[in-house]
Amino acid sequence: MKADSIKPAKLADTVAEHLERLILEGALRPGERLLAERDLAVKLDISRPSLRDALAKLVERGLLTTDQNGACYVAETLGATFRDPLTRLLRENPEATFDYLEFRSTVEGSAAYYAAKRANAVDREAIKECFDRMVAEHGNDDSSEEADADADFHLAIYEATHNVVMLHIMRSLSELLRNDIFYNRAKLYERKGVRDLLLDQHRAVYEAVMDGDPDRARAAAEHHITYINAALQEIRDAEARLEVSLRRMGRGDLVDIGGRRRKA
Repeated sequence: MKADSIKPAKLADTVAEHLERLILEGALRPGERLLAERDLAVKLDISRPSLRDALAKLVERGLLTTDQNGACYVAETLGATFRDPLTRLLRENPEATFDYLEFRSTVEGSAAYYAAKRANAVDREAIKECFDRMVAEHGNDDSSEEADADADFHLAIYEATHNVVMLHIMRSLSELLRNDIFYNRAKLYERKGVRDLLLDQHRAVYEAVMDGDPDRARAAAEHHITYINAALQEIRDAEARLEVSLRRMGRGDLVDIGGRRRKA
C-alpha cells in the first residue's frame, strides 16, 4: 500500500471521539446543555460545518439529543434505561429499598477505597467543595440543601474512583435518590440527632479520602450506609406500628361499640 493512500482522520471524527470520551468519563453529564454552536466551534477550534458533522454523529449514536431549537444536550439514554424499570419496581415493592442499601453498602465502600487511592488534586478539590457545602448548610432549618450537597459529595467520590462503570451506574441511582424514589430523605433528616450523625459520618469518609487512606475510607463509607439502613428500618417499623394504632382508633366507624353479643 502506498503511503499517500492512507487517509487522515476527518476533523469531525476526531471531535466526535473527543466529545464521546468526555461523556464516557463523566465530564459531560446527562441532561447538560452544550454551548451554542458558534461558541462551541470557537472553544474546540473547529469550523461550524465540521462541528455540525461531529454533533450529528453523536446524535446518531444516541449520545446527544437536540430540541426544537437545535440546542444539543447530553443524552440520558443509559440513565433512563436503567432507572425507569427500577423506579417501577421500587414503587410496587418498597422493600426493595433495603436491597438498594445492601448493594450500596458494598459499592460505597469500594468507591471510597478507590477514591482514596486514585484521587488527584482536582478530585480532592471537588470533594472538599461538596463537603464544605454540607457543613455550611448543616445549621439551616430546611434540610433539602444539605441533602443535595450530601448527594453531590457521594458523586464526587464516584468521580474520584476513575471507574467509569461505577460512575455511570451510581449517578443514575443518585437521581432516584434525589427524587425520593428509594426513600424519603426528609423523614431521615427530621429524626432527632440524625443530621449531626450523618455529618460526622461524612466527615470520617472525607478525611480518610483526603488523607489517602483506602482502608479507613472503605470502613467509614460502609459504616455510613449501615447506619442509614438501620435508621430507615426503624422509621418503617415505627410507621407500621402507628398505622396499626390508627386502625384500632378508627374501628368505631365500622362497628357498634355498645352492641356486644350477650352470652347465653
